[in-house]
Amino acid sequence: MTNQEPFNPWNYKPWWCQPWSILLTGMTLILGSWFLLHIIWITILVAIPLLAWMGFFLLIWPKLMAEVYAQEYLSNKD
Repeated sequence: MTNQEPFNPWNYKPWWCQPWSILLTGMTLILGSWFLLHIIWITILVAIPLLAWMGFFLLIWPKLMAEVYAQEYLSNKD
């Protein structure tokens, strides 16, 4: 058995594409639309694509990269 570190896809992304920067950007834009306009339906229209974007890059993308890494690692191991 090897003492290999678990795959972390965030190690391969620049600082502006880290989880903290994605959350900070998304929340700033959503809250900024509310504080500037105070119109809930515009804030909702801003929030929907931003939450989808944040959900993809914070939840789905890392799992996909871990699966790809596992497949590549297992296929190259043989």
